[in-house]
Amino acid sequence: MQNFEYKAELRDPGLARMICKKIHADLAVRLRQTDTYYNIARGRLKKRESIAIDRAVGSPEPIEYIFYERPTRVSPKISEFHLYSHAEVVERYGQSPLPIWLIVEKTRELYMWNNVRIHIDEVIGLGWYFEFEILVSGDEPEGQVEQIAAELRATFAPALGEPIAGSYSDLIAQIMQIADNQPG
Repeated sequence: MQNFEYKAELRDPGLARMICKKIHADLAVRLRQTDTYYNIARGRLKKRESIAIDRAVGSPEPIEYIFYERPTRVSPKISEFHLYSHAEVVERYGQSPLPIWLIVEKTRELYMWNNVRIHIDEVIGLGWYFEFEILVSGDEPEGQVEQIAAELRATFAPALGEPIAGSYSDLIAQIMQIADNQPG
């Protein structure tokens, strides 16, 4: 599967929420997420554990294993990703526990707008960030997806800071001065 994605610093979370409301993006869920990144030979593999925090009792979401590869650049980019079950990860990488590279913890507000996932994230140790992901399908030409991305960037620009090239794991690794043994 493919996502067209963009990430930036978020200078004004309240304004970003107001913009979501203005464009009729629906708040789907607030989540507390822990992403455990593993050292693997190619790409990135993370285990995502999520708990919905809007419900009376925090309710765990299914654990996801997400493998992805994407270029490291600040402009919107295509990300190739695959979702795996635990059994599929064991089949692909073996029975032995994978070596952990680092862990990212965040609170995520997930908004849905058409086929776009909009994230307002507070990342522990980093601060506030904004991200959107547009699922790329055969139904929409790449030019149309790029146009949607440009419109979203312009719409949210008053709330945003600098664009971010890498992932939250890259930023945390820089702060912690952890060598990135990840190839991509």
